[in-house]
Amino acid sequence: MNNLGIVPVGLGGQPMISDSVCLQRFDPGLGLISPMNPLMGISLVPPPPVPPDIPVIKEIIHSKSCTLFPQNHNLPPPSTRERPPGCKTVFVGGLPENATEEIVREVFDPCGEIIAIRKSKKNFCHIRFCEEFMVDKALYLSGYRMRIGSSTDKKDSGRIHVDFAQARDDLYEWECQQRLLAREERHRRKVHEDRLRPPSPPPIVHFSEHEAATLAEGLKDDHKFCEATAVLFTWIDRGEVNRRTANHFYSMIQSANSHVRRLMSEKAQHEEEMERAKEIFKNALLAILNQFEQISAVFTAATRQKAWDHFSKAQRKNIDIWRKQCEELRTAHSEEIMGIRREEEMEMSDEDEDEDENPYKRLRTEENGSCDQASVKEENDSLRWQLEAYRNEVELLKREQRGGGGGGRHDEDPPVIQMLQQNMHNMQQQLLSVQEQLRSKEAELEETREEQRLLEGGLVSMRDQLLSNGDAVEGTNGDHETAMNCVPSSFLSRERRSEVIMRGAVASEKEALLLGVISTFLHVHPFGANLEYLWSYIQRLDSKVSPVDLERLMVRLPSMFRVELSGVGATLEKRWKFCGFESLGSA
Repeated sequence: MNNLGIVPVGLGGQPMISDSVCLQRFDPGLGLISPMNPLMGISLVPPPPVPPDIPVIKEIIHSKSCTLFPQNHNLPPPSTRERPPGCKTVFVGGLPENATEEIVREVFDPCGEIIAIRKSKKNFCHIRFCEEFMVDKALYLSGYRMRIGSSTDKKDSGRIHVDFAQARDDLYEWECQQRLLAREERHRRKVHEDRLRPPSPPPIVHFSEHEAATLAEGLKDDHKFCEATAVLFTWIDRGEVNRRTANHFYSMIQSANSHVRRLMSEKAQHEEEMERAKEIFKNALLAILNQFEQISAVFTAATRQKAWDHFSKAQRKNIDIWRKQCEELRTAHSEEIMGIRREEEMEMSDEDEDEDENPYKRLRTEENGSCDQASVKEENDSLRWQLEAYRNEVELLKREQRGGGGGGRHDEDPPVIQMLQQNMHNMQQQLLSVQEQLRSKEAELEETREEQRLLEGGLVSMRDQLLSNGDAVEGTNGDHETAMNCVPSSFLSRERRSEVIMRGAVASEKEALLLGVISTFLHVHPFGANLEYLWSYIQRLDSKVSPVDLERLMVRLPSMFRVELSGVGATLEKRWKFCGFESLGSA
């Protein structure tokens, strides 16, 4: 058997396909061929890569009934179509007219087990093999000239062409195989996900007096506290709290609240441990920095002239490099220590500020930094609502006590009422503090508004001075305007200021330049121009100018610009014209 797994068949013992052709550069003495596995294709150790420029030399193949002659090696190799998925069927064309199914089977049987041969009367057939790799062996015979026996008749010879064929059976088997692989992959993925999925939490038991007593004991235990609080939350969320079970739930909530002190003590303990670790780390850094300074002192002493002159050039270079590295590391460590000290100073300043504030404001500043007026109002409303709720609960308990709600309940009510009264007192204190903060914020807001009003008054006075200067330049109605300028700007009404602005004072140098450009443009357009045309021209000079600014400027100067309507119906448009010379003539 050769390297392709083909049994050598020939008249004179000559193999149909030589080993050198089937596998290039394959050494039979290496013993690398393993047993064939039809499911895995050709079970061979991969040979070294074959250079593409080395041509494949085919040889003459002899069989019992025919002889196969290879084509000229200078001709291009036969072309093939794209390989269909799962292809096990080949198309064989160019068969001799006298070729029978037995001769075709004899020629292609060395390529592998043949399942079926479907021969046509038009000199072609389809051959279906057992495995896909056998198709590659059959494609090797493409291009050979087949001669039946030793006859030279045309009907006994023909050039065969082997190509991939698309068969329904092959496609169906390939799809079945892909579905099988997909199912296996989904199964493996599901098994992997099930292995990585965390276990489901245990189911929550339903509420009962026995379970409530067990849960109350669990809430007192530090190790079972997390599971017990989860059960308590689930019961409250399910709606198990009612008038009959309210006392049980209140005692369990009180037990959960008792752990706050323990948690705060644990937090303080961890903070102390963290402070001790910080102190140890800082002392270690100081010790390292001290050793760095000693090493730097050694390098400084070594670079002095009385010792430096005795070293060689290479030694001086190494010492200089070591000294620079030591200086960089020492600087980095010193900066780190300075950063730790700055953090400690900031923490101490924060603690001092917190001591000056009340506990409620300290909690607020830890969360938000600073509370504005809106947040203070919200807190004020929430505290007022809580206070009303406590009052209603106290009133309800007092009514139950007067109505004789039972002996056991009568014994339990006084401490509950005392606790509620204490809570009401605390809430009142907090409400008073929040109201005080609200009053201070309102005072600050009023001061800010007063400052804003003063600034607005100064701004209005400066604007009125500019407008009065523009009116003096115009010179129209001089006596009246002079009298108006003598009046303090704070007493000018809003209507007067808008009238002065609309009458046409130029507020800035930019407006003066725009005024000159617009006048020149409209002067060379005696029939006027619409706003878009004018803006498109000025846009080239100043891209920041908008059509609204141009329209406002021209409306403020009615003695220089006027607008006229031209056109009829849908073609109606506004055109601006320059009328400054007419105003001068009339004046």
